[in-house]
Amino acid sequence: MTHRPLAAALWMIGAIAAFTAMAIATRQINGVHDTFEILAYRSMIGWVLVVALAAVFRKLSDVRTDRLPSHVVRNVFHFTGQSLWFWAITMIPLAQVFALEFTSPIWVILLSPIFLGERLTRRKLAAAALGFAGVLIVARPDFGRIEPGVLAAAAAAFFFASTTLMTKLLTRGEPILSILFWLTLMQAVFGTVAMTVFGTVTLPTLATLPWLVLIGIAGITAHFSLTTALSLAPASTVVPVDFARLPIIAVVGAVFYNETVEATLFLGAALIFAGIWITLRGGASRPQAPHVTKP
Repeated sequence: MTHRPLAAALWMIGAIAAFTAMAIATRQINGVHDTFEILAYRSMIGWVLVVALAAVFRKLSDVRTDRLPSHVVRNVFHFTGQSLWFWAITMIPLAQVFALEFTSPIWVILLSPIFLGERLTRRKLAAAALGFAGVLIVARPDFGRIEPGVLAAAAAAFFFASTTLMTKLLTRGEPILSILFWLTLMQAVFGTVAMTVFGTVTLPTLATLPWLVLIGIAGITAHFSLTTALSLAPASTVVPVDFARLPIIAVVGAVFYNETVEATLFLGAALIFAGIWITLRGGASRPQAPHVTKP
């Protein structure tokens, strides 16, 4: 199996940049389009981009149907996680949502030995603990009360982790183009059904269309970068790098939206990057070839 942790980390940096751009664009159209509309339009635009690029580079033959059930399961997990995450944002403080979302790498590290055959080492556990501690310091959530929004955010983290594990399984033999094709197509179908059933559909306007296009491009870029990273290194090595997204988004909020940046951000960021460094140092060791049955 391919094992290039540093290259995977660089691809994860690209994913973080794309997710950040998507968050900014989403903030710009907040209040005009609801969650399901944004998810639907993003995936429609993404699907058009995937098909167009595949046609230009003559890669449409990479789209396969022999593992379609795995794609369905992956995208059900992904859509469910996204829906729960957006709903949690309307129910509890953002700090709590972010802190709970970043428990996802913990689930990946704990479940990857079971479903991916990866080794669970002390180094990986230490990296995950440092990263999560950094997230808690930055976000400072209040877990004194258990509310439906808290349970939704925690469940979203589990579904995001499940999506990551399914993506890693699919990268073993499935072309990345095929993964992106089915991702965007299925998410577009799920989003369209949801926005039609659960509310009044608001069509894109001249003001929101550029932001929706940016969301679509950023979404494809993020998932391409993440999927490529997972094809280059174990999931338990790749995913902790995503911890860096929290301090980066905090800085973006301070620069673009005048949100307060406190000293605890730098302490939390230091722990996060320490966890990433430990992960990458451990990833340089010889990988163990897992024995996993292709789904």
